[in-house]
Amino acid sequence: MNSRLLLASLVVACSSFTALAKLPPPPPAPPPDPIAVAAKAEKDKAVAEKAKAVQVAAEERAVKNFQANLKKAGKPIPKPTPIVVATAPLVPAAAVKPGAVPVTATRAAKAPEAPPKK
Repeated sequence: MNSRLLLASLVVACSSFTALAKLPPPPPAPPPDPIAVAAKAEKDKAVAEKAKAVQVAAEERAVKNFQANLKKAGKPIPKPTPIVVATAPLVPAAAVKPGAVPVTATRAAKAPEAPPKK
């Protein structure tokens, strides 16, 4: 019984793959209209600015609500913690050879492997 099901599923799978192989490729997409692309970019920019303003307003409301709740409970309001963004170490231009791959901090800071024990 199981061998019949296996054989039937194999036949169905092979026939579907051959049917897909015979389909013609899709027609190429027409080139985009530059005016429409520019209009869409302007519209997307305006929508992004509006969404960012809504997000900032929601964050401000949440912070004020949090601080008001802490005040009601008689707890001290914590001071905001500054967030420091890590940057890649600067490599002097004289140290980089043309065509060479620069050494990143992760490769440079990797500890050497210990020799194998005998």
